[in-house]
Amino acid sequence: MSRTRTALLFDLDGTLIDSVYQHVLAWKEALDAEGMNLSVWRIHRKIGMSGGLFANILLRETGLDITEERLERLRIRHAEAFNRYHAQDAVRPLPGARELLAYLTEQRMPWAIATSGRMETAAHNLAALGVDPAKVPVVTRDQVRHAKPDPDLFLAAAERLGVDIHHALVIGDSIWDMLAAQRARALGVGLLSGGYGQAELERAGAFRVYDDPAALLRHIDEVAARD
Repeated sequence: MSRTRTALLFDLDGTLIDSVYQHVLAWKEALDAEGMNLSVWRIHRKIGMSGGLFANILLRETGLDITEERLERLRIRHAEAFNRYHAQDAVRPLPGARELLAYLTEQRMPWAIATSGRMETAAHNLAALGVDPAKVPVVTRDQVRHAKPDPDLFLAAAERLGVDIHHALVIGDSIWDMLAAQRARALGVGLLSGGYGQAELERAGAFRVYDDPAALLRHIDEVAARD
């Protein structure tokens, strides 16, 4: 009897791409333009959740009016600032990210990417990884009703792969990834490469925590069943 292969569902920013702090600075720039003076650490604590939910929470914390126009301006300014960092070659794959994806492909272990970012910012990250969305399932915020910490992104990614979500691992760097994994009834594996601590990730549901994609590749037999 053959075993069901484990599918790996990857977050993107902070998990495969070293981009969390560039996102933080891009959001800081967008928020400053709206006259919202928020500390960088407060922004970082919300990276990884849905951009719309993130903006709503930040606006609520400032006491400013929440309008569709303001949210759209924030989204556009953030995307412009983040893509400028990419143009400066300041955003790159994390150590081992390309090698990990290549190994999974070689071993015929199904994998997909599910990101709270929209394609306008994810496209550059995918190109840096050498990932072609025409060949690899990629689910972005544009394609689901709710992003993390809701499970929609990972459920959609599993569906695109044609696998049962219960046979999938969610690989992410934030507590929002781990919460979404729990809500999807999938196992969560945390990476420290996004700035969250091991204890935080474990409290949010991670059953294993590794430093980065390179460390996960070295220990892949601990989390993924193979033939």
